[in-house]
Amino acid sequence: MLIGDVARRSGVSARMLRHYDSLGLVRPTGRTDAGYREYSSEDIRRIFHIESLRSLGLSLREVRRALDDPGFTPSELVDDLIRQTRERIAGETELLTRLRRIGAAEPAGWEDVLQIVALLQALESKSAGKRQRAALSSVEEVPVPVEALVEAALSETDPNVAGALRWALAQLGDGGLALLAEGLGSPAAEVRKRAVQSIAEIPNGEATALLQDALANPDIVVRRYAALALGARGVADAVPTLIDMVVEGTNDVDAADALSALASRPALADQIATRLVDCLAHGTVESSARRRLTQALADIPGITASRALAELSHDEDRAVALTAAYILGIRNAR
Repeated sequence: MLIGDVARRSGVSARMLRHYDSLGLVRPTGRTDAGYREYSSEDIRRIFHIESLRSLGLSLREVRRALDDPGFTPSELVDDLIRQTRERIAGETELLTRLRRIGAAEPAGWEDVLQIVALLQALESKSAGKRQRAALSSVEEVPVPVEALVEAALSETDPNVAGALRWALAQLGDGGLALLAEGLGSPAAEVRKRAVQSIAEIPNGEATALLQDALANPDIVVRRYAALALGARGVADAVPTLIDMVVEGTNDVDAADALSALASRPALADQIATRLVDCLAHGTVESSARRRLTQALADIPGITASRALAELSHDEDRAVALTAAYILGIRNAR
């Protein structure tokens, strides 16, 4: 079969077949009387073998080894090809993500593109200072795409940079809430915590609704952060979790402050006081927890809290009694 026929049937160009010949990969078995290359069926089979191996990413040099070296073992080479392919896919995926983020920012010109690229690179810098500056400058005329900000916020370990990123996300309103909500379901505890912290700084109704949902999150850390944020927003749903925090001694001062803020609403003051008193009456509550619950009553207005403190001033636990008496004296002096 002549070279033109081989090219048509194999899909390999005549130029490439001549290149294979020059490299010694496929040398036509014969020649016609006129001196043209003539390929045998075995030659054609070798061409198909070459193309199959090239489709795996092998170089022509590696293809020749694979076909001609009897001692060649493919396993090591295939493993290396797998590694190279993974690296290439990772690089291409990273490039695609970056391009998509630049496109989402809708740059008006190449100057905008360059600014966005610079900010994205700064967010990935090893320098915490550069990352912080990028976060703080991300809300200017050419903002960093929200997806990049959320990704940075959910992975940032430096507290100062993390604070700057949460501030930047808060400036976007509800722009990053959907992505942050996904973070609440992350298998990584640190990511879940960063997600709820970021949501807590976004002051709108959609963020509040997410925080209310987070009160049922399986992660107790998420529930606690959500409760503190909701308490500051005046959402009564947070009360049970806040009281649990007082009992457990976890951020109990912040939890007591949140309860006090909620109790500024007359309709909630007696409910909160009643819940605190019910916990105090529970026989399994430890002495230290009863003392914290008593302290939490200090800034809860209303007659229910005052009566509870009066009774607690005669409590069998001397520390609780002294704490209650001291608080009651301050309340009576006001």
